[in-house]
Amino acid sequence: MTERRLVVEADGGSRGNPGPAGYGAVVRDAGTGRILVEAADYLGRVTNNVAEYRGLIAGLRAAHRLDPEALVEVRMDSKLVVEQMSGRWKIKHPDMRPLAAEAGEVFPRERVSYSWIPRERNKDADRLANEAMDAGQAGRAWEPTTAVTETERGEPAETAPAAPPAGWSADLGTATTLVLLRHGETALTPQKRFSGSTGSDPELSDKGRWQAERAAEALAARGTVQAVVCSPMLRTRQTAEAVAVRLGLDVSVEEGLRELDFGAWEGLTFAEVQQRHPADLDAWLASTRAKPTGGSESFASLGQRVAAARDRVLARYPGQTVLVVSHVSPIKTLVRLALGAPPDSIYRMELSAASFCAVQYYGDGNASLRLLNDTGHLR
Repeated sequence: MTERRLVVEADGGSRGNPGPAGYGAVVRDAGTGRILVEAADYLGRVTNNVAEYRGLIAGLRAAHRLDPEALVEVRMDSKLVVEQMSGRWKIKHPDMRPLAAEAGEVFPRERVSYSWIPRERNKDADRLANEAMDAGQAGRAWEPTTAVTETERGEPAETAPAAPPAGWSADLGTATTLVLLRHGETALTPQKRFSGSTGSDPELSDKGRWQAERAAEALAARGTVQAVVCSPMLRTRQTAEAVAVRLGLDVSVEEGLRELDFGAWEGLTFAEVQQRHPADLDAWLASTRAKPTGGSESFASLGQRVAAARDRVLARYPGQTVLVVSHVSPIKTLVRLALGAPPDSIYRMELSAASFCAVQYYGDGNASLRLLNDTGHLR
């Protein structure tokens, strides 16, 4: 089957640099040039470069929603963004690094190319960015001023949710809340052995089952969870089922929430890996694009998988409170994506067995971290 090709045109602007800022992006069919999606948003007071990156992220996310397997050509009139995302220029400014990392995680790197175009060839994205700035400064939400018909698009009109904006945002209705629960202990947990998505798939230990029951009691007392989703691994299914039975809910399995594939490190302690695979371990700790020895995934590819799983859960349960039972790496990834933190921030988080985190997601794409590594129910 022929791979679908999409073009993303993105732009951002700041009136004052920093000043009132906004972005615009369009996604086109590469063959016909038809606009498939338009996206724009007001960002508050940020710099021009931040706005450019936000436009890129929104355009890539819109393209990903259309076809996560597409080949994408990004066209921008920002030489800085094009050269940095192409890997030819170093990203020196600390504010740009997490934005570049976020953009790089939407699609696999090999599926995206970047081209610089002059401003006059980026008129649609530029227009949308200015419309968003005008709307924001007037105190209203951006709305399209030039309609693209279904016939012209080839499909119903769609507006991509905005990238997380800076600062405060308007009332966007009921948020979708993901309560993130790490599974209870297995026999490997207290020994701090690598336990991923391959290997023995251990079950909960007696302590792990006790932890799952305590988590279930805490959630039943709150009475807010409306759905339960978990990874396909046995330890997460057992934890999720303990909660679901208490709440009278079914468990839905989401494949994208499974743990990282640790390859040859499965079942080993950190010290054992350091002894047997020192070079691979050093590379893994130095770069989120490195893979464990014999493993099929890096933290960067895990980020893409988890973000796609998150989007499926949010689409399935809009406005609801959903318990998501998963593992250390996927939960840390969801937290750092909500914060817009760089990929290597996962190395600086602690996540205990059977601990709770919580993230709320709003209609504009913004996210708010509400809880991190809460173990109060286990005391």
